[in-house]
Amino acid sequence: MSTRIEFKPASAYVGAEVCGVDLTAPLGDEELASLRRALGEYGVLVFREQSLTPEQHIAVAESFGNIDVNRFFAAVPGYPMIAEVRKDPGQKSNIGEGWHTDHSYDLAPALGSLLYARTVPTLGGDTLFASMYAAYDALSDGLKHTLDGLQALHSSRHVFGAQRVRDWGDLQGRLMNTGSATQDAVHPVVIRHPISGRKALYVNPDFTVGIDGWSQAESRGLLEFLYQHAARPEFTMRLRWRENTLAFWDNRATWHFALNDYHGQARLMHRITLQGVPLLPGADTGALTVVAAT
Repeated sequence: MSTRIEFKPASAYVGAEVCGVDLTAPLGDEELASLRRALGEYGVLVFREQSLTPEQHIAVAESFGNIDVNRFFAAVPGYPMIAEVRKDPGQKSNIGEGWHTDHSYDLAPALGSLLYARTVPTLGGDTLFASMYAAYDALSDGLKHTLDGLQALHSSRHVFGAQRVRDWGDLQGRLMNTGSATQDAVHPVVIRHPISGRKALYVNPDFTVGIDGWSQAESRGLLEFLYQHAARPEFTMRLRWRENTLAFWDNRATWHFALNDYHGQARLMHRITLQGVPLLPGADTGALTVVAAT
């Protein structure tokens, strides 16, 4: 019989450390159900002291869904399903600096990612997470009403494409398949989360390019307000990595930000991303089946 799973909240609104789970062994149905509910509730699950092989990392990911192979970053040699998130001691740029949520440019955005720490710096290299549940809940009723009827445009072109405006600095050689960065998608600005059923804000500074049907100037004003609001410190948690830590986050409920404060040190992470589902607007629950978070 498995040990009872315990979830220790990491902050007021987002994240929990998970105790009582050994990810090197297959997860049972009850464990999987409990972890899925917790992912929907907390947005980020942190597993410490998990000594995983790449095969075990893949097995854990596949127990939660189908793997979404990364298009734009190099894979771990021999493991095309695992993306390598690496910064070498001589590099200044890093992957993931700035608030974002992965794959929002896809028609069915990624469920989330499982990031595993192989090598971490002695100081720095933390990751910040922000709750998009809390960001939505803290808005005024008037603005909630306005946002509930809006859709936003998301794109990969300006970040990963051949004509990108993002400056990748000394990580240029790590960026692959720029000709494949042609993804554009329209999603509700407020979604109903597929697991928890809660409303969440669904725009992000990296990939959201405008409000559907609005001018650039109009979009910019609203989006900049939402970005500053959603990144308020009280909505966030800070994950201090240790080797053999695995973080599983839900892209529909959170943003994340990889801090770049460890120049001269190495940081190597292995990331697996899971396929998601099309997102439904927050105001529409008729076609949605959710698993209540407990």
